Amino acid sequence: MTDVRPYHSPRREHGAAETRRDLMAAAQRLFARSGYAKVTVADIAGEAGTAVKTVYASVGGKAEILREIVEGAVRRSGAEETVARVRATADAAACVAVLAHGTRMGNEGQRETIAILFSAIPVHESAETLWEQATTLYRGALRDIAEHLHGLGALRAGMTVDRCADLLWFCFGPQAWRPLVDDCGWTWDEAEDQLAATAAALLLDR
Repeated sequence: MTDVRPYHSPRREHGAAETRRDLMAAAQRLFARSGYAKVTVADIAGEAGTAVKTVYASVGGKAEILREIVEGAVRRSGAEETVARVRATADAAACVAVLAHGTRMGNEGQRETIAILFSAIPVHESAETLWEQATTLYRGALRDIAEHLHGLGALRAGMTVDRCADLLWFCFGPQAWRPLVDDCGWTWDEAEDQLAATAAALLLDR
């Protein structure tokens, strides 16, 4: 009896990958332009020049598309690299400056995705899960940095690692950058300098 080998077509797989990339790019453009709530799967199909059933078959519905967009932004955030640079720094003020720059670059580089995320949270069917997905790595990185600052003996008297991590989130989470840059019109350089100064004043033993 002859074995039947599974059919494998690299050309077809390449075409499917291109379709998927086109659909993800189309969805991100529309989410950024109109906000998550106002975009339909039919809109995504039209933007990509394909059929609605192709969207569902290739990338799923809106929630699945958004999850993938957020996951990609998290991977590209540079959080691990920022933690490594901070851990290589022994001066507390320099640690805060490195952290300010690293989180600035992550927020600036993923500005569009962050705006999409904030537009989606009020209407997303699993908003709490979505927010946790987007911020768990971020907050974990800040806790690593809080532990480093504590190990340097640089924190104010009575400041715990947990409290330091919370204040680092307050100073450098996406909700800190957005009001200054988007609402108040600050430059990214101005926001970086101010948030670094604020964090140092709150946390470090002078």
